[in-house]
Amino acid sequence: MHVVAFNGSPHKDGNTHQALRMVCLELEQEGITTEEVQVGGIVIRGCTACGQCVKNRDERCVLPGDAVNDWIQKMKHADGILLGSPVHFAGMGGTIKSFLDRAFFVSSVNNNLFRHKVGAAVVAVRRSGGLPAFEQLNSYLLYSEMLLPTANYWNVIHGMRPGEVVQDAEGAQIMRVLGRNMAWLLKLVGQRKATIPPPQQEAKLYTNFIR
Repeated sequence: MHVVAFNGSPHKDGNTHQALRMVCLELEQEGITTEEVQVGGIVIRGCTACGQCVKNRDERCVLPGDAVNDWIQKMKHADGILLGSPVHFAGMGGTIKSFLDRAFFVSSVNNNLFRHKVGAAVVAVRRSGGLPAFEQLNSYLLYSEMLLPTANYWNVIHGMRPGEVVQDAEGAQIMRVLGRNMAWLLKLVGQRKATIPPPQQEAKLYTNFIR
């Protein structure tokens, strides 16, 4: 089994990375391989609502010049997905939002590529705004019918300078518990796939209130 983790912080070795590593260490101890992808600090254009991915349905975004399509394939082939973000003005980082908007829309118009994968989000924050950012990240996972493991509190860890999150004893425990629960859920899903078929997927309905 394999989990791909996306670091939305512009600081490659900062607190978001530390939080992701805490989760991934628990996964690795359970025999699950992990890979961290650096998203923050890279120039990624936001979705332009051009509609070409809806027309093409080739699992690709037509915007050129970045690694979004490569990352979509990493997510498609992974068993689990971890999303990590810092907090910018009480919300998720702009770069990871641009990436997730494009990746999850491509997934949705290609028969929901991430459906029933195990997914979780973690947030690193100095003081406040962690929960709004956490809820924003979870919106992508929930929209895609993914399976979300839990911890013993919301997945937010506190620190300002790189490495300070290790001093947040409760936050570090949250990451450890999340990692163990994620490993357990991944194994449950892997063992039961062959014997318990998933619910039949319904075609997405769109209801517009202004006609």
